[in-house]
Amino acid sequence: MGEMFRRVVVIGYGKATGNILKYIEEQKTVYGYSLEFIEHESHALSVTKKICGEMGIPYANMPDKQELAGYLCDIREKTLIVSASNNFLFPAACVEKENITIINFHNALLPEYPGRNAPSWVIYMGEKETGITWHYVTAGIDEGNIIIQKKCAIGLEDKAFELTERLMDLACEGFEESFAAVMEERVETKPQKFAPGRRMYRSYEVPGEGVFELSDEPEAIYRLLRSVDYGKSAIFPPLRTVVDGVQAEVVRYRKIIPEKKKDEENAVYLPLGENHLLKIKYRHVI
Repeated sequence: MGEMFRRVVVIGYGKATGNILKYIEEQKTVYGYSLEFIEHESHALSVTKKICGEMGIPYANMPDKQELAGYLCDIREKTLIVSASNNFLFPAACVEKENITIINFHNALLPEYPGRNAPSWVIYMGEKETGITWHYVTAGIDEGNIIIQKKCAIGLEDKAFELTERLMDLACEGFEESFAAVMEERVETKPQKFAPGRRMYRSYEVPGEGVFELSDEPEAIYRLLRSVDYGKSAIFPPLRTVVDGVQAEVVRYRKIIPEKKKDEENAVYLPLGENHLLKIKYRHVI
């Protein structure tokens, strides 16, 4: 084993990143590195910023991509960068520096579903299983060798935000299980095998292009609705359809038993399986 990592930089946001940050702080006594956190995507109630304050971890907010790229490229000591729930694309000049190693968490089982919003796409495509991948970062998006993967089932009722939460827990588990091997540079990596024409999922893409027809299979509509459901986080615009010849957007939806059906304005009911209905509340779009 050669020179140890002298510095660890964590970039990301959210609960899972906070837990990973705590774990890395706890391991400082084992490996003797310095630790800092960078928040690239700002959040009003930043969990990670609060953790940094409580644990005395240096914190910086760098929303500007050029500033962040310049800061990372200027690092001189041997450094591990941990990209957790982070959408910043590392420039080649940073990735290719000999003194910098970058690992990234992806919320799917690479090489499948690279890019953004993977939990949405696996639900929309009717997958029965998904998981997480920690991998080394290369110049290509989500192309680096795999460090560790962990799997989980996709439930028939799973919404995107629920699946995302489970994947975040798996990401923390996988990180802790592989951290020592990463720090000691003894990971037995697995190269990714890419199918011809591998699709990259972009941030601007919406499952089903964000529209459906009421004549579509109700199960498919329900799957689409669940795939874009991130609760209060409006990651996607409201889904659209046509009701009585008028454009409408979905306000909310729910799977109910027939006994719960009521005569309501701006609501449609579709048969869902043998014993349920899919209730969709909508508003007309002018």
